[in-house]
Amino acid sequence: MDMGNQHPSIKRLQEIQKEVKEFEPQVAAFSGLSGDRAYKKLERSLTKQLFEIDSVDTEGRGDVQQARKRAAQEIERLLRELEQNANHPQRLELESIFKEAQTLVEHEVTGFYKGGNCITEEFDEGIQDIIFRLTQVKTGGKPSLRKARYRTLTKVCAVQEIIDHCAKQQPSLPLSSDAHPSVAKINSVMCDANKAKGTLIAVLMGVSSNETCRHLSCVLTGLIADLDALDVCGRPEIRNYRKEVVEEINKLQRFLDLDEEADSTYAYDLAQNRCILKIEEIRRKMKEINSSLLKGDRAADLYLKSKAELQLLIAQLDEVSPGKNPCIREARRRAVIEVQTLITYVDLKEALVRRQVFVQQAEAEPPSHRAVWNILETLSQILQEVLSFDGNRTDKNYMRLEELLTKQLLALDAIDPQGDERSKAARKQAVKLAQNILYYLDMKTDEWEY
Repeated sequence: MDMGNQHPSIKRLQEIQKEVKEFEPQVAAFSGLSGDRAYKKLERSLTKQLFEIDSVDTEGRGDVQQARKRAAQEIERLLRELEQNANHPQRLELESIFKEAQTLVEHEVTGFYKGGNCITEEFDEGIQDIIFRLTQVKTGGKPSLRKARYRTLTKVCAVQEIIDHCAKQQPSLPLSSDAHPSVAKINSVMCDANKAKGTLIAVLMGVSSNETCRHLSCVLTGLIADLDALDVCGRPEIRNYRKEVVEEINKLQRFLDLDEEADSTYAYDLAQNRCILKIEEIRRKMKEINSSLLKGDRAADLYLKSKAELQLLIAQLDEVSPGKNPCIREARRRAVIEVQTLITYVDLKEALVRRQVFVQQAEAEPPSHRAVWNILETLSQILQEVLSFDGNRTDKNYMRLEELLTKQLLALDAIDPQGDERSKAARKQAVKLAQNILYYLDMKTDEWEY
């Protein structure tokens, strides 16, 4: 139908739908909670559009009634999606872990307000545990959850970085106040900057009700202005000292930009990250080697070639620099475990082939030692199945493999070395191997994603 001949009510509904369309990306990427200001603003805006639709007069026309119904359903869908994003179980899990981090920080931040840097070992371990747990929260590829996880991780990691940096700092200031009149002022600004670290930590973690990012940014900018005003001409050592202090303050300023950075898709969508792409390329090569190994029969040359290729992949993974991103660090760690598990499989197959060559020596071994080797042969078969397994934890095959590995551990526990040191060492290695295979099976099925 020609736009000029459309009913005024339908035209108005189309205008409203156009306005509502602009809210779609905001709703899809919303990563906050239902109590947040941004949530309430979006909810109010959408509800307002719903009232606008209700006010459109249908004049009893069926086509207008249908158009109004469709427009209302679209807004109701967006309102439901907004509510689901804010109350998603994984989003609430992220918030719960973040609250633990807040509690940890509240106990330690007082020392930073005073310019101190004394951090307990319990705090350091607690922060590490929180970061690890945050990386394990599953997002299912949902942009809102990825964004929420990224925001939470960057804040906690920023706190860890600030604290680590403070712990590594030299306790004494670089220059004496007697060296130049400007040194006393630089020293004073350095002390203020150190105290600002405590304020920054409190602001990042949301444990300060008296400070805002904007005010802290103004304070830090003022400190830099004070340093810029100093006359240090002709004194390179003092100029360098001032430069170092300015760099320290600029680092703090960058932490205040974390929220803005998290609004950019490239920051939280790691699928296009250069390091992740490199890790995925290495994993593809590893899977090709895995496939050729599992297909091969009595392939001693293949084992040697594959092992060299796998060791090269480990070296390539070592070259991947995750920076300060714990999700990339976790992706690399998991890839390393995948490659190392395949190397273990090659080593075990080679050892079993060598043992078949020296049958007479094997027959002369103590019964306990032979029993360990029999279990190792069974473990190599189980490991081969685990390497090719591509299911989840609800699969019957997963439960069967888990049960088989548990049985091998019990069988190893039942072996009595009878004082034979070689048997003891062999049993210990076999137990470790079985436990590693079990861990790899769990890791392979935990549905983790970037």
